[in-house]
Amino acid sequence: MTLPVLKSASLISIILLATTACAQPSSADANSNNVTQSTTSSQAAQVVSATVDKRLRQILIQAGIKTQITSIVPSKLPNMYQVNLAGQLPLHITEDGRYVIQGELQKNPSKQVVTKTPLRSTSAQVGEPVSTSVKSDMLANMAALKNMSAKTPFFYTAVPGVIWSATLEGVPFLLSDDAQYITDGEISVIENGQFIGLDENFEKRKNQSVFASLDKSQLITYPATTTERAVIYVADDVNCPYCRRLHQQVPSLNAKGVTVNVIGYPIYEASPKQMRGIWCQADEDSRRQAFDKAMLQGEMTPALASCTVDHVTPNRDKAAGLAVMATPAIYREDGVLYQASFESPEFLEFLGVE
Repeated sequence: MTLPVLKSASLISIILLATTACAQPSSADANSNNVTQSTTSSQAAQVVSATVDKRLRQILIQAGIKTQITSIVPSKLPNMYQVNLAGQLPLHITEDGRYVIQGELQKNPSKQVVTKTPLRSTSAQVGEPVSTSVKSDMLANMAALKNMSAKTPFFYTAVPGVIWSATLEGVPFLLSDDAQYITDGEISVIENGQFIGLDENFEKRKNQSVFASLDKSQLITYPATTTERAVIYVADDVNCPYCRRLHQQVPSLNAKGVTVNVIGYPIYEASPKQMRGIWCQADEDSRRQAFDKAMLQGEMTPALASCTVDHVTPNRDKAAGLAVMATPAIYREDGVLYQASFESPEFLEFLGVE
């Protein structure tokens, strides 16, 4: 059995590693192989107790792993063990066998400036953004990586010492809390002896944290016109055809008791300027009317000459924690992402309305 989170081991190198004048010419795959050999060599000297080894093998075999387990060694990810598989990417698993990541670890080439071990998270912090001090220390250890800045989202996962993050373009990845090891795997859960998919509790709580961080005054809200029964957040782009089709349904959703909160999430080249014009309108009603014109008629409202403030980007940056891969991205208020067609009956079932 192969976990559904299987990805290319070299992807993280492509999206994160900065190109510098001093870099040696080598492929991402070669870099990945070197890291693997180095990591395996250092781990070989470490010992996993026979009891832990036996228990983890039993858990994984019961959960459906049929590939030969060649060895189990301490992982470079905190509080995890690395399970090496014949011909496949390794797994990283917690000692209780509940949380599993599949993916090759990449060594961060940055100089490690901060060497202290941060205070590890508790179960109550799952899905919350990391503390300011932890984020500062992590970024200090990521100088050789591109796309990393104070805007980069970092969230505590259910594994203490393992942090979830994403690029501002929406590509998620995991890393150790000292920022030394990175993987593009995701955390799956084993429950009652079976893989049940990605850690939905973490995803929900993370997304709730993102919603709480948004500037509500810069959302375009379409309130329910009957008794409110559901609230959704939609990451929208004015030039996205599917966003426009969803927008045609907003009055019907409002009539069914659904409040729609629109997050300005420009992804098309022309959209940032056009959406700033809409968000620059003087009041909420004017902004809503301008957004309607753009979505229903394709008519863009230019920014007022007096508007020199970008009201779109701040919420767009905060929403990076949602890891939006395509618009419209639709979330219930509880943080659950809708992953089917909004034109199917399943959508109303997802919202709990008829």
